[in-house]
Amino acid sequence: MEKFKNINSTAVPMPMENIDTDQIIPARFLKATTREGFGENLFIDWREQSDGAKNEDFVLNNNLYQGQILIAGRNFGCGSSREHAAWALYDYGFRAVVSSFFADIFKGNALNNGLLPITVSPEFLNQIFKAIETDPKASFAIDLEKQTLICKAIDLQTNFEINPYKKHCLLNGLDDTDFLVSQKSKIEAFEAAHVIG
Repeated sequence: MEKFKNINSTAVPMPMENIDTDQIIPARFLKATTREGFGENLFIDWREQSDGAKNEDFVLNNNLYQGQILIAGRNFGCGSSREHAAWALYDYGFRAVVSSFFADIFKGNALNNGLLPITVSPEFLNQIFKAIETDPKASFAIDLEKQTLICKAIDLQTNFEINPYKKHCLLNGLDDTDFLVSQKSKIEAFEAAHVIG
């Protein structure tokens, strides 16, 4: 997993609430077992019309909105527990998702796959949606070490919570297995000190 780096980026606004994992990546695309290639089908049923033509009204098809940050409505990632939703967002190029509430399983899957879910207050979320509506090129800064999110366009800042272990893993590019391997010498020392017999 890549180390999480501070982000300075514009954002893609998606104010709809209750976006579920089947909308993020439909079930028909879950045949692959590796993480690559899912980005091309991210929100595909919204990005394309039933005849395969591009849906010009959908935000990901609007060149005004780009960046490594997705700003989403409340209850993002609800529905099934598929890890592929986090894979698709990451593969598309997003490194953080901001919402006022995340489904628990999606949040865990995101953190396990290098994607930072940032929970903000509903009031803060509304303010940043308005900032992007006013200026689609509004810039944001995310500092994981300091746990801050700044909307530079309106000089608005908030702190966010994150599990200390998951923060350590993101900053160091470790998944759970990598973390255990990094602790090998400590585990062996503990075992040696507690051998019975």
